[in-house]
Amino acid sequence: MSGGDGTRGVRAGRRTVEVHRPDKVLFPGGGDAKEYTKADLVDFYRAVAPFMLPHLRGRPLMLERHPDGIDGPTFMQKNTPEHYPEWIPRVEVAKEGGTVRHAVCDDTATLLYLADQASITLHRWLSRADRIDHPDRLVFDLDPSGDDFEDVREAARLLGELLDELELPSALMTTGSRGLHVIVPLNGRHDFDEVRAFARDVADTLAEAHPDRLTTAARKKERGERLYLDIQRNAYAQTAVAPYTVRPRPGAPVATPITWDQLDDPELGARRWTIADAVEQARTNPWSGLLSRGRALGPARRRLNALRG
Repeated sequence: MSGGDGTRGVRAGRRTVEVHRPDKVLFPGGGDAKEYTKADLVDFYRAVAPFMLPHLRGRPLMLERHPDGIDGPTFMQKNTPEHYPEWIPRVEVAKEGGTVRHAVCDDTATLLYLADQASITLHRWLSRADRIDHPDRLVFDLDPSGDDFEDVREAARLLGELLDELELPSALMTTGSRGLHVIVPLNGRHDFDEVRAFARDVADTLAEAHPDRLTTAARKKERGERLYLDIQRNAYAQTAVAPYTVRPRPGAPVATPITWDQLDDPELGARRWTIADAVEQARTNPWSGLLSRGRALGPARRRLNALRG
């Protein structure tokens, strides 16, 4: 339902969320890219909510907001403004010199409210608010030096094979930007320092085996043409893009979970899915319960140490 003042009410469970200026263009068209409005963003998040919310619940969020669309100014919002509705959960977490009150998205109404705020991209913590120091996800970000997706595909295969050797389950996600994320579910017993050290050793092992193609060098000038195995997100207060979140790029690409079989699809790319078709991919349940199989890192650490000699 629409209001005469340029608002539209969208029903979400027991709540109706007011969407202001629904016709505002957030993603200008041009070239091969379609134009999308705030209403399109809200409609997408409403449709994908059943698949997205399990990846958001209980986790502090950092919101990437674009009030004037993707061509306008952007800002990263960690602290929750006072004017946000009281029904949106907050979690207060420690930071150097104080605390931050992050928003938490536990339901569809919250997701739609954040979309109305032009929060195009949701970045989530790898831990939950009730165990803030203990991540239950480990993320490798495969970041290519250019736009050649073949490099990303090959790096994902190599990393997947190593994780299989370590007997760790893993999941793949397009980032909606340039690369892929490889995600390992954890049981939440390890702190960030332990998880980051393990991720670093896995990445180093792979880079040492393929020094012409892969690197763990954080400085761009040291990478050359090699793909960067980025493990920086595995730290307290760091975030990673949430599954099924939209990215602020032309055509509204979506960070989309995929199966390992889909890695061989010649049509696959980091921006393969957009808000026009990502829900169809979500309905195929590409991760199929994988992330409920959280593992301890002890056995994998021993296998890795044996491999490294």
